[in-house]
Amino acid sequence: MKGSTLAMNKNKFVYTAFLAIAFAATFSACKDKRSTGLEYARNMYDPIAYNPDQPNKNFKDGKTAQLPPAHTKPVGFTEYDEFPNTKEGYEAAGVSMVNPLPVDTVNLAQGQHLFKVFCSPCHGEKGDGQGHLVKIEKFNGVPSYFSGSSSRGGDMKALTAGKIYHTITYGVNNMGSHASQISPTDRWKVVMYVQELQKQQ
Repeated sequence: MKGSTLAMNKNKFVYTAFLAIAFAATFSACKDKRSTGLEYARNMYDPIAYNPDQPNKNFKDGKTAQLPPAHTKPVGFTEYDEFPNTKEGYEAAGVSMVNPLPVDTVNLAQGQHLFKVFCSPCHGEKGDGQGHLVKIEKFNGVPSYFSGSSSRGGDMKALTAGKIYHTITYGVNNMGSHASQISPTDRWKVVMYVQELQKQQ
């Protein structure tokens, strides 16, 4: 009898303590609408690093985003200054630039994948200039790789690797530059696949 009373009192105490904690938590949460409540390991939420646009007293100019040191290049960067974004640069690239990658099944498969991702929405998966964006937006002027003329002159199916690479790098007409999306090596894979599409029909 004495043991069961003690057990009942213990249960009441636990129940009362639970209600008190729940009430305190609810009350503290409702007290300040802007409060996030209790937080565990706050330092995991606040970034230690500076944002690029934040002032930074660690540098003389007070900026976080710094220019790279002179005469340095990012990893994977390729110079392309000799072929500027001009008609002359386009023609020079067409004559001088040769695809450095071997034509094999791996490179062609990767080129096809990149083409589908970046090029086919406008140029179509077959390279016929009938991508789904052309059909939806109803805009004209997207060329076929195996028929028709280039806006810069010459047949599309006769475009050289250098001209295609130059166009991917700088863009032309409504097509913007893809230099920020496709690395130089991957551009050559796309060029390789486009030249396969040129052979159609």
